[in-house]
Amino acid sequence: MDSGSNGDGPTSWEELYNVNLLPSELFLKFRKELQGIRVGLNLEFYNAPINEYQAKLVLKPLAPDRRWKFIYEPTHQDVRLLSKKIPITKFLNLQVGVGHSFQLNSTGWKWKLTTCLGGDGISRIRNKSSIGLFPGMDLRFGWRADYVLPEITGALGTGEPLFNMNSGKLQASLDRVEAILTHSDTGY
Repeated sequence: MDSGSNGDGPTSWEELYNVNLLPSELFLKFRKELQGIRVGLNLEFYNAPINEYQAKLVLKPLAPDRRWKFIYEPTHQDVRLLSKKIPITKFLNLQVGVGHSFQLNSTGWKWKLTTCLGGDGISRIRNKSSIGLFPGMDLRFGWRADYVLPEITGALGTGEPLFNMNSGKLQASLDRVEAILTHSDTGY
């Protein structure tokens, strides 16, 4: 519990530790592997804060050193060509893309630096975990945990408390659930 000199009193455990298991994104992905290329149809349902639906056609090479991914969104009439995530350091990745919007008749490019760690004063872990149910059927879970580690501090002769304990915080959530159905030419 947090107790300090601010006089607010202890914070409840429910406010400090919160785990949300209701995903805000549900994806159903159909994949077909053809002669070194994976063709995918993604049906994406977004639950909160707004209800939205997107469909995407995705093409990418199956080779382990794949360097690109092509995405077409028919509802938004967007076409994008993305590079794979390029590792810069152990925890930092760069991704670059070029795209065209037929609705807006404009072409542009984007870049993005991503990491699985970090945050503003709060540490964050973001990860995806996969479970293979049987050949051709996988479930993937995207989850996030924002946390502040517990700490114990104290002082003597400084006007600060002799003993102060911050019990930390944890806000964890299951953000995305993906069902992935894959059909390959190789057979099982």
